[in-house]
Amino acid sequence: MPDYIPPGDSQFDAFQTNFADYVNANMAALGLVLGDLAVLNTLRTAWETSYPAHVTAQAAAQAARQTKQTDRETYETEIRRLVNTLQASSEVDDTERQAMGITVRDTTPTPVAAPTTRPVLQADTSQRLRVGISFVDELTPTSRARPDGVMGCEIYMKIGGTPPTDLDDMEFVALDTRSPHTIDFDGADANQPVYFIGRWVSTRGEPGPISETVTATVVG
Repeated sequence: MPDYIPPGDSQFDAFQTNFADYVNANMAALGLVLGDLAVLNTLRTAWETSYPAHVTAQAAAQAARQTKQTDRETYETEIRRLVNTLQASSEVDDTERQAMGITVRDTTPTPVAAPTTRPVLQADTSQRLRVGISFVDELTPTSRARPDGVMGCEIYMKIGGTPPTDLDDMEFVALDTRSPHTIDFDGADANQPVYFIGRWVSTRGEPGPISETVTATVVG
C-alpha cells in the first residue's frame, strides 16, 4: 500500500505542517500530553530551518550555474573569433598553434586504401531480355551508400555454361557508381543462365575482393 508520507520535499513540508499543527492543537482529544510531542516539535523546528535554507541554496546554485554557462558561451565565442584570426595569419606557425592547443591542420592527404569489403549483388529479372544488378556493401546491406574511398562497383558476367570459378572465366561489363546497373541481352540469350560477380574499386583504381556469384535466368 502507498506510504502516507509524500516522497517529495515540498509535499512532505506541506504534510508535516498540517500534521504537526493538528496534533499540537488537538493534543488532549488525541490522548496526548506535552511530553509526547517534545521530540516531534524539536525535529519540526530543525526541518523548518534546514528546508528553506536548502531551497535558497538550490536556487542560488541554479542561478550560479546559469551565470557560469552564459559566461562560458560568451567567452568561448570570443576565443573562437580570435582563433579564426590566428589560423588565417601567416605569422602563426604550427609550433605556435600546438603551444596554444588549437587545431594544427594536416596538409598531407591520407592515401586511399584498397577496398577490404565485398559488394553483395542481387539480380532483377522482372523485364524481358533485361537484368538489373543492384549492389550494396556487405557491412551495410540496408544502405545503398558505397564504402569510404570507393569509386564504384566492377561488374563481370558469364552467359551459359557452368558457374565461373574466377574473373578469368567472365567478361567485364561495367564499372558503375550507382546501383542498379542494367544489362540488355539479345534474343539468343533468352532462357540462358547468366552469372554475375562484382568487386569494389577505390578512387585510385585499386580493386577489392570479389563478391559471391549471383545466378539469374534471362527471361525471353
